[in-house]
Amino acid sequence: MRIAVRITGSSESAEDVVQDAFARLIEKEIAFPSMDDAKFWLIRVVKNGALNFAKRKGREVKAYERWWRGERDQSGAADESVLKDESAEELRRGLEELPEKLKAVLVLKEYGGLNYKEIGRVLGISEGNVKVRAFRAREALLEKLGEDSKHVS
Repeated sequence: MRIAVRITGSSESAEDVVQDAFARLIEKEIAFPSMDDAKFWLIRVVKNGALNFAKRKGREVKAYERWWRGERDQSGAADESVLKDESAEELRRGLEELPEKLKAVLVLKEYGGLNYKEIGRVLGISEGNVKVRAFRAREALLEKLGEDSKHVS
């Protein structure tokens, strides 16, 4: 659920994505060798479903965010919670700009709570490759956040 929430940006949408994943599991009647295999299959289906949902809803979300930022800018409130919201939004934007291969690793690690070995199983890559992608993703994210602060200054 956390992965779907992070990717879709909405708990309601995430619930729909997770429900669809469970429905697919029931419909396909797949016999998994272990609970871990079922877990990783489900995570992969949820991740892909959430990504598809996010792509379809991307334009709508961006338009809403532009409107929302405009409304908040007009309010003139510069308290701590607004700064925290802006930082979270900046981080989310930076994450969205990452290539899909790098973004998927960070989302699964930070929001899905998976370890490198589990991420490798979900993505179908080696644990070493996951570590490399995680390092590159963090570096790219820090670089993007640094560029954003330079543009604002």
